[in-house]
Amino acid sequence: MGRPWKYPAEFQSEAVGLVLTTDKPMAEVARDLGINYKTLGAWVRKEREQKTLDALPGALSEHERLELKWLRREVADLKVEREILRKAAA
Repeated sequence: MGRPWKYPAEFQSEAVGLVLTTDKPMAEVARDLGINYKTLGAWVRKEREQKTLDALPGALSEHERLELKWLRREVADLKVEREILRKAAA
């Protein structure tokens, strides 16, 4: 059985929690969980960056950032469609 391409979000958050709440080195936690320490390091770095972003005044939540990204993509698609319709009508 090979390794999963994507670990479940619950597993990721628990692994990051182990690193942040225990005195164990990241490499040891990764070894205990059977994952690459660089993968765990990326998760921890992402969590720390997220906490930094959330601490800023007026910061958007993770959900709000995802929604904003989706809305920007939707606006771009609609602009392309509008341009196509405008050219077809001419």
